[in-house]
Amino acid sequence: MKMDAFPFGTTDWSQIERTEHKGDTGAAYWRTQYFGEGDRRVRVRMVEYSPGYLADHWCKKGHVLFCLQGELETTLEDGRQFMLRPGMSYQVGDDAEAHQSRTSTGATLFIVD
Repeated sequence: MKMDAFPFGTTDWSQIERTEHKGDTGAAYWRTQYFGEGDRRVRVRMVEYSPGYLADHWCKKGHVLFCLQGELETTLEDGRQFMLRPGMSYQVGDDAEAHQSRTSTGATLFIVD
């Protein structure tokens, strides 16, 4: 990821509009900020997953995720599974390995992509 120049700033996540994104089960609530322009634009999100959330798709986008609360299980297309708990992160590049997220307990993540 290359981050082109954009000015220093701070974000009060409680002031960012929350949008709902339904999963196969449950929902994800995103607070999203964009930095930079064009195809080099960086998306930064605070995402809350409801208990029982299962993503409705296999994602191929690259991300860096940091788990703040709860637990998030990520399954890769080849069947491997990984559990994130508070203080843990994962990173995957664009088109590297398709992944799907779920949580039984709910989770809050900080995501950069």
